[in-house]
Amino acid sequence: MPVRITDERWEHICRRHPEIEEENGKVLETITNPDIIQRGDRNELMALRFYEQTPLSPKYLVVVYREVSSTDGYIITAYFTNRIRRREVIWKRG
Repeated sequence: MPVRITDERWEHICRRHPEIEEENGKVLETITNPDIIQRGDRNELMALRFYEQTPLSPKYLVVVYREVSSTDGYIITAYFTNRIRRREVIWKRG
């Protein structure tokens, strides 16, 4: 399923999480090839992927997105974190 991100949304993410600004390749890789997909608090989806090298240290990148239909979705936010929160796991890499 295609997932889009608007310029406004990318600017918002970079303002709130400046460490993400040069990491758009990792954001795309996380959304297309995640380690884990979890369900968020408001029924959004969260793609997570672990990276040994980030601007901060080894961390998970979380890309929060919403599926509108089987052919459309959009990114809400993205951020680095140290740990995976306990949430419903939708999919996990075997």
